[in-house]
This record gives sequence, structure tokens and C-alpha cells, in this order.
Amino acid sequence: MCIRDSSLTAHSIDEIVARNFIIEEKPDVIVNILDSSNLERNLYLSVQLMKLGVPVVLVFNMIDMAERQGFTFDKKRFQELLNSPVVFSVASQEKGMKEILEETVKVFKSGKNFPGIEIKYDKELEREAVKIEDIIKKDATLSEKYPSRWLALKLLEGDDVVKKLAKKSEYGEEILQQKEKSEKYLNDIFGDTPDAIIADGRYGFISGICSEAVRKTFEARHSLSDKIDSVLINRILGLPIFLFLMWVLFKFTFAFSEPLMSLIEMGQEQVSDLAGSLLPSGLLQSLLVDGVIGGVGSVLVFVPIIFLLFFAMAVLEDSGYMARAAFIMDKFMHKIGLHGRSFIPLLLGFGCNLPAIMAARTIEDERDRLVTILVNPFMSCGARLPVYTLFIGSFFTEEMAGNVLFSIYFLGVAVSIGMAAIFRRYLLKGEAAPFVMELPPYRLPTLKGVLIHMWERGYLYLRKAGTIIFAGCLLVWFLSNFPFNPCYSKNYDILIKNASAEEAKKLENEKAKEKLEKSYAGILGKTVAPVFKPLGFGDWKIGVGLIGGFVAKEIVVGTLGTLYSVGEADEKSLSLRQALQNEIDSTGKKKFNPLVAYSFMVFVLLYIPCVATVAVIKRETNSWKWPIFTIFYTSCIAWMISFLIYQGGKMLGLG
Repeated sequence: MCIRDSSLTAHSIDEIVARNFIIEEKPDVIVNILDSSNLERNLYLSVQLMKLGVPVVLVFNMIDMAERQGFTFDKKRFQELLNSPVVFSVASQEKGMKEILEETVKVFKSGKNFPGIEIKYDKELEREAVKIEDIIKKDATLSEKYPSRWLALKLLEGDDVVKKLAKKSEYGEEILQQKEKSEKYLNDIFGDTPDAIIADGRYGFISGICSEAVRKTFEARHSLSDKIDSVLINRILGLPIFLFLMWVLFKFTFAFSEPLMSLIEMGQEQVSDLAGSLLPSGLLQSLLVDGVIGGVGSVLVFVPIIFLLFFAMAVLEDSGYMARAAFIMDKFMHKIGLHGRSFIPLLLGFGCNLPAIMAARTIEDERDRLVTILVNPFMSCGARLPVYTLFIGSFFTEEMAGNVLFSIYFLGVAVSIGMAAIFRRYLLKGEAAPFVMELPPYRLPTLKGVLIHMWERGYLYLRKAGTIIFAGCLLVWFLSNFPFNPCYSKNYDILIKNASAEEAKKLENEKAKEKLEKSYAGILGKTVAPVFKPLGFGDWKIGVGLIGGFVAKEIVVGTLGTLYSVGEADEKSLSLRQALQNEIDSTGKKKFNPLVAYSFMVFVLLYIPCVATVAVIKRETNSWKWPIFTIFYTSCIAWMISFLIYQGGKMLGLG
């Protein structure tokens, strides 16, 4: 098991899960990775790990940065004082990786249970801890499963999870009574809470170790990170710089992805043509060309823009700037009643709402965590990006593309902030908890690290494209092709046979249109179309696409690709963008224009999150109340804002 610096006092869900795994599952070895440039704070976790009965390998990472700050470490002395193996590493340069693996294997094979270290606290605190420990030892089951001294100290620290554990013991009442007595006694003696006394004891012990094994060769002045921070997190310049960098990120993403997307689109058309020429006309050809290639292919064409977005975000994250972004936004987050730590899950929502919602586990306060979960779906995940790309590319100039995309993302942030303020004021009242965050030093991102982070996030999209989206597109193909031979208003086969080439083409298109309208998809789309008419896109095909988007947002594009390609296989050069641009209504006017396209993109941004996100909200809140509430309120917000944009735009003569 590998664990980074943190604390074993469980405040958030992820800390509870990690701690319970260590204590209950007893992993063979724990590899504890520390930031050597901030060693004293990082060792706070280590001294707790060493008393849990599991061997610990201490990895002093970023040793190069610590040395640049003037620190030198006596490795042998550290191993003696901490009674655990120590390895120096520079992960970004892959230095020490072999040594970590060798030391871990060595510890595992030796079977040696390193006793770690024993911190001796003030004698008064030690005496009270022993009193609680003696009662815990009466319960053989409890003391065998958990270290009794560890339980006693955690009870004095006020750990709620351990308190609940003690209550379940047959001696629970006696344990908790002694805990209360000890807390009162220590408070009277020291004028401070036991958890503060214990923390002082640990830091005192750590300070003593560092004074023995760490040397400072020179007095550090203001580092390069400090100088950069004086500009990037400046009270006046910080927010404008942050917004500018976000704008650059979207400009970069859109500009460099266009050529790659064109290549993929060309390849898709060639594969479709080949498949169409090899297979006879009929159900199988339609399934393969329009259902499989047309559906999934129209999603895969957006892989470049998604991977480039994740690449740019990984650069900012690995450089250390993302932590500054959270710091910049902290004061503002508190003004709307959110925890400063909420900014990280919201930022992760730009990649995917699923891991972003799960990242909210790090927020200690239950109300802050719940509000963060409820507003996270408004953060525009990578799955929505194909929809924006399709409609921006179809109805906006290349010069406007980056600005339009930025405005969509900015609107999502603004709506999430607004709803967070409303929820905190009326639904989940209370003060936001204070936020303390360490700002890491700036680092030059490594290409390997950035590519790994890009792939990890992009892979989620690819996996969806290969599973959920594939199944969704096939479902849409089925709905749009059956009944396979509906009752037509004309005998098209005879009319086409006797018509000229030009007239036959018109009849074929007319037949395809009538077949779509009489299909299951057409019936479903027409049922929901009136709901979207006031928003400017009351087209039944769009309605079907939005329904498919509840399965996964990527399916919106795949669905439209399937719907617009059925019955038009002869027009080999016709793309989905052209189909949207040329779509006309019953009056002969084009159904889509920039205003309608923007209204539609806003609706996609804000309406029901995908079914996987709804499931995660259920799991994280342990209730169906909140996911059902999310479905309802996000749909209402999406409809209202799209209505205001479209109707307001019409009044201003836009579109």
C-alpha cells in the first residue's frame, strides 16, 4: 500500500477508508511518501503509521528540491531514530524508483515487524491514556483487532469514528466515561484540549529527530516560488490572471484539435464508404454504416479536443498552479458559503463529474460536502465537449470558437456558484468551515507525467465510447429504423423506379424523412419536442439526442450522427455539421442559427447529469433524495436559462 502525507485522524470519508484499510486489512508493507522540502509536517503521519503494526518504508521524495533549499539529510541517522527503512527519491526524474521497490520487497520478504517508535507524552497525559487503555484491554475482541494504546489516544483526540467503535464494545460505557473524566482532568491541568497536547507532543518528537538528522547548509531567502506567487496570487492580479489562463487553455484546445479532428473525420468517411460498398443494401448495411460507424465514429472524432483539454489541465496541475487557483478562489468561495476545499472537486468536474463528486470526500463538513456534490454537475465535463465542438464548428467562425467555448464553461461556473450560494443560504444553512492548504513549490512539468495524467482522464472517455456510447448509439439506430417497413404515404419504390435521377434522389430523401418521422425515435422525439420549442430547438431529432444524453452526454453527438445519416447513405460527402446547417423547417427556414445553437449548448451544459453521475451522487450521499432532487432542479435551471438566452436574443435581434 502506498500513502502520501496526511493524517490518521479521520475527518473526511477518504481518510476513514484509508485508515480502516490499514488497521483492519493489515497490508504487508506501507510505502509512506514524504515531501522532503516540508519534512516536519510530513513526518506527522509517519509517526502515527509506525504504531499500527504494519512495516513502513519511508520515501523522502523531492530530495533535490530540499537540497536546493539548503537541507542535507543523514539517512543512516533517520533510520536509527525512526526504526524504519528510508529511501531518497526524485520521482519526476525517476531517481530512487528501483531502490523503493527493492526496499519494499526486502521488508516484505524479511517478515520483520518493525516496532517503529514510541512517543512519550507528558506524564499526566500518559497516565490518563493508560487508564483508558486498561479498560479497552478488557474487551479481547476490540484490543486484538486494534492497538489499544492507539485507540486510547484517538479517543482523547476526539476521533468520532473511534468513539462510535468504543460504544459498540461491551465496556463502551465505562470507556467513554473514563474518556470524559480524562479530558476534563487534562483540560484543568494544562488549560488546553488533549488533542492539542498530543499534537504538540508529536511535533516535539519530530522536531527532535530533525534536529539530529537534518542540517541546513545556508539560510534560504525568498525562493523562486515566492517570487512567482507575489504576482500569480496577488490580491489584485490573481483573479484576472487565473481567468486569462483559463481562456488561453480553451483557445489552445480548440485551435490545435481542429486539424486532428478533420483527419479522423476523413478516416471515418472512408471506412463508411468501404463498408457500404462491401455490404448489400439492407438492414445489416444500415446497422454497420449508420449505427456502428456513424454513431461511435461521430464520438471518436472529438477525442483530440478532449485529450488536448486534459493535457493543458495536467500542465497547470503538475506545475503547481492548480493549488494556487484554489487559494485564489478561497476567499470568494467563503463569500458564497462554500468551503475553500470545494474548489478542487469543482475544478475536477471539467474532466469528469464522477471522480469530481467522489473527490468531495475530502471536505470534512457534511453541509459543505453536500453542496459541492449538488452543484458539481454544472461544471462542464469532457463528455459535453463534443456537443460544443459540433455546434460551435457548425455555426460560429474559427475566430469566435475559443471565446464561445470559454463563455460556456464560464457560465457553468457562474451557475454552480450561484446555486451554491442559494443552497447555503436557504437549504443547508451554516458557516463554512475554515480552509488551510499548503501551496506546493512550482515545478517544471515532465512530459511523461503530463501524458500519464492526460491518458488517465482521457481513458475514461474512451472507455465510455467503447461501451455505454456504443450501446446507446445502437439503441438509437434501432429506434430510428423500426418499424423497418412503416406504412408510407406513397409507394416510393415504384415512384423512384420510374423517376429521373434527380427526381429519384428527392424521392429517396423524402422516403427517408418519412421513415424517421414514423419510427419509434420520431414518435419519442415528437412527444418531447414541444418542451424545447420555447428554447429554439423544438426539433424531434434534438429531443431524441437529449434523451440519449441522460445515458451519457457523449451520446448526444452519436445520436445526432445516427439520426441525420439514416436514408442519406448516397450522399457520401455530407457531414453532420452540414446536415445541421442545412436543416429546414416546414416554412423553408433553417432550423439552426448561432442563437439556437448557443441556447442548445447551454441546455446541454446545465440539464440532467448522466446516469452514472446520478448513481455516484446516490452512493456518496447514501440516499435517493439528493440524486432525484439533482435530476429535477438541474433540468429546471437548464430550461429557464436557455429560455432567457433564446427569447432575450430574439428580442435583441440576434441569431
